[in-house]
Amino acid sequence: MIRHISRLRLTAFRNYVSAALDLDERHVVLTGSNGSGKTNLLEAVSVLSPGRGLRGASFETLQQQGSDTNWAVAATIETNDGPADIGTGALPDGGRRVRVNGANARSIEAMSDYLRVLWLTPSMDGLFSGPAGERRRFLDRLVTTLIPSHSSAVSDYEKAMRQRNKLLEEGSDLRWLNAVEVQMAELGASIHLNRADSLSHLQALIAESLDDASFPAARLSLTPLFEDGAEATTSAELEALLVQRWHAARGLDRAAGRTTSGPHRVDLEVMHAQKHMPAALGSTGEQKALLIGLILAHARLVRLRTGIVPFLLLDEIAAHLDPDRRRALFLALDGLETQCFLTGTDTVLFEALEDRAQRFTVREGRVARD
Repeated sequence: MIRHISRLRLTAFRNYVSAALDLDERHVVLTGSNGSGKTNLLEAVSVLSPGRGLRGASFETLQQQGSDTNWAVAATIETNDGPADIGTGALPDGGRRVRVNGANARSIEAMSDYLRVLWLTPSMDGLFSGPAGERRRFLDRLVTTLIPSHSSAVSDYEKAMRQRNKLLEEGSDLRWLNAVEVQMAELGASIHLNRADSLSHLQALIAESLDDASFPAARLSLTPLFEDGAEATTSAELEALLVQRWHAARGLDRAAGRTTSGPHRVDLEVMHAQKHMPAALGSTGEQKALLIGLILAHARLVRLRTGIVPFLLLDEIAAHLDPDRRRALFLALDGLETQCFLTGTDTVLFEALEDRAQRFTVREGRVARD
């Protein structure tokens, strides 16, 4: 049996007063006009994972405007061990609670025992030529599907870094600053090593299928953590090196008003493997195909490393693919043996899926099975 969502329920989420989808294990195609709520449904699935979902939105913005009911998303996941009920919703402080099989979960990461989620959205089309921050967020999403705690580590690191910047500006107690830098180093070392290890495994998997892939392959690397190329082989060594560098750079960082080195400055470098050129120099179509190939490869890696094939959320994925490339995509999705959610404005785009998909029409926050 393919692990799949058999029931999805939304309450006061974005433009939905409520919504209910009962599903089988086939792919899910959502069609409708722009602004009807297709992407909101994908976002609802994406918040059933660590992090802030496919839009990166703060949780209070997920609330339906004008509603007094707190937003909530619930799903039943069919697994080989039986169904699991997963739910998440708003808390008064702007955070969210998570429930698994009717009980409050101890952590957000508890959902990852039952499902992993990856996505592609139109906003990611310029990923390879856009700002480095977008590529880091993309990389951290890939890592989180492998290591669910990674998302929390990134969030905690950013909070600690903001605290350090404030302490530098105020000239506060050095003991407090030392403690914050030690905390940052522990988190930063974990983040950097998680990224490097995940990329290493992903690159190895891509290399194995370089000659028979339906989509172009990527060659991936991280820019150096430090400008002088200094490296550390263990977590303890890297923590000590980070603390040393941040201590030495306090004057520079105080003048700059920011922390000038660390994992938050690293960039993901992507090359088109077959053409031996930077991905950013490819055409729009080449970059789109390269990104799709990268997501497909990472989905295979997650299955190999965790035993759980991630659900794929593909927003407007077929709009800029020719018919042959669309057929290749759908065949690749079938090969993953997972449930994929696809959106588009025209049902014609998904004809090649034939009876391998269940289809719904979305109109102004309402969903109807075709």
